[in-house]
Amino acid sequence: MPPFFSNVNVGQRLAATACDNPEGVAVAAALPRRGAGPRKYQVRTFAELDQDSNLLAEGLQAHGARRGMRLVLLVKPGVDFISLVFAMFKAGVVTVLIDPGMGRSHLIRCLEEAEPEGFVAISPVQAVRTLLRHRFPKARLNVTVGRRWFWGGPTLAGLRKRTPGAFQAAATKANDEAAIIFTTGSTGPPKGVLFHHGVFDRQADEIRDFYGIAPGEIDLSGFPLFALFNCAMGVTTVVPEMDFTRPADVDPRNILAAARDWKCTQAFGSPALWNSVGRYCQEHDEHLPDLKRVLTAGAPAPPHVLRRVKQIMPPDGEMHTPYGATESLPVASISASEVLGETAAQTEQGAGTCVGRRFPGIDWKVIRIRDEPIPQIDQIEELPAGQIGEIVVTGPVVTRRYVTRTEANAEHKIQDGDRVWHRIGDLGYFDEQERFWFCGRKAHRVITAEGTLYTVCCEAIFNNHPSIYRSALVGVGPRPNQRPVMICEPLPEHRPATEPARQQLIAELQALGSANPLTAGIHEVLLHDSMPVDIRHNAKIFREKLAVWAAKVIQK
Repeated sequence: MPPFFSNVNVGQRLAATACDNPEGVAVAAALPRRGAGPRKYQVRTFAELDQDSNLLAEGLQAHGARRGMRLVLLVKPGVDFISLVFAMFKAGVVTVLIDPGMGRSHLIRCLEEAEPEGFVAISPVQAVRTLLRHRFPKARLNVTVGRRWFWGGPTLAGLRKRTPGAFQAAATKANDEAAIIFTTGSTGPPKGVLFHHGVFDRQADEIRDFYGIAPGEIDLSGFPLFALFNCAMGVTTVVPEMDFTRPADVDPRNILAAARDWKCTQAFGSPALWNSVGRYCQEHDEHLPDLKRVLTAGAPAPPHVLRRVKQIMPPDGEMHTPYGATESLPVASISASEVLGETAAQTEQGAGTCVGRRFPGIDWKVIRIRDEPIPQIDQIEELPAGQIGEIVVTGPVVTRRYVTRTEANAEHKIQDGDRVWHRIGDLGYFDEQERFWFCGRKAHRVITAEGTLYTVCCEAIFNNHPSIYRSALVGVGPRPNQRPVMICEPLPEHRPATEPARQQLIAELQALGSANPLTAGIHEVLLHDSMPVDIRHNAKIFREKLAVWAAKVIQK
């Protein structure tokens, strides 16, 4: 990472790429399909994107944007989104990014907590912001992306009509604020994580170097934020036609079409997206011969997803699962070949999910599980290899604090002189190769009178049933006397159509659990057609919601 007070503006990485490869395609965003014929794309070169972001940055500054000012960005993924993010970096403002799919009430609450000084947003968002202006009293600079209705302020089209000047990016430093990104809220209310320019800069370097990503590659982006790293690495971003808030419901044909149209060499998407694409390709014997690297994140990808995606790729292609959290990414990584060739068999027997080896810039420890704050690093108890505990990490890609829900700082941050360790909230252990095996979230562990049950380890036993897509262990009642309940989601084609068939599947699952010492104490099994999951990746299961549901079902 650059020295804390050295000049770093992550927006200038786009300028560097534009200088090296001005005519290279930076972004190709699929346009909505209308009728037959070739699919059309909105295309921008690196030089065009750099010039556009300069123009927008200059326009924002002319309308009052200043260094350190918080502006919400809520626009659809595509050229405008990418150009605006880099424009805001260059202008020195702090970009507030949030998933619109979390629902209106959660979205408004999170934005209110961020105390923004303005919105750069599409028309419907600006309409809501205007009607709820009392909740955003500081929002004075509001730029409409699209048609401006009954409110004032500049528009994106208006910013682009300006005559370009001799723009210079803000002289930000590594420790200057760059963005606030909200967590998914899978284990509690979403929290605003503060990112500095130096963190973004180091993230791009770590990802590029670890995976050997080279300028000129072409990435199919199933997750909009990853497109920002692409531009910083000289990689083309192809934005497919999809609803990015619902990756599990993606039309695989749109993903395959975009990948083929641009001969994509890399792709990024959640396990839910790759589950849909992999199943479709298996059924229709589809392949992507140019795809040499696939990245998936948000939750561990099941072996059947890894296996199907590997079959789509050429023999020398590889799928990787980077591990981390919004507050600390990337932490570790593992390849599909290592999972399928070694660790999956142990996972199926309840050993947890191996997430691989740490990135070079990361330092990590497994410590004794504690639910209370740990103010200083000398107050931890580090555990030996093989013993399940709580993972803590530090390094130049680890963020230092939350700026909303700030009470969470005491719970998740440990001071170590000038360094800060982050408590991810995950449980697991190191093996002899210092690989981390994820056993579940700390908040999700089930504490019974007989002992503690770890979600991922127990769920794996039930996932061995051929009819089951995924499972979720929850505890009903108060700790330390919780009643363990296993909730299983059948594959769509194996959902029981009759009550006898339903009871038969439950009996088979109960027998499967009883036969393994890890799960012998789990006697209650429920079926759920579609578990609630996070809106960012459609992969993290909301076990808190399922626990409430399970308690009601059991009481009937």
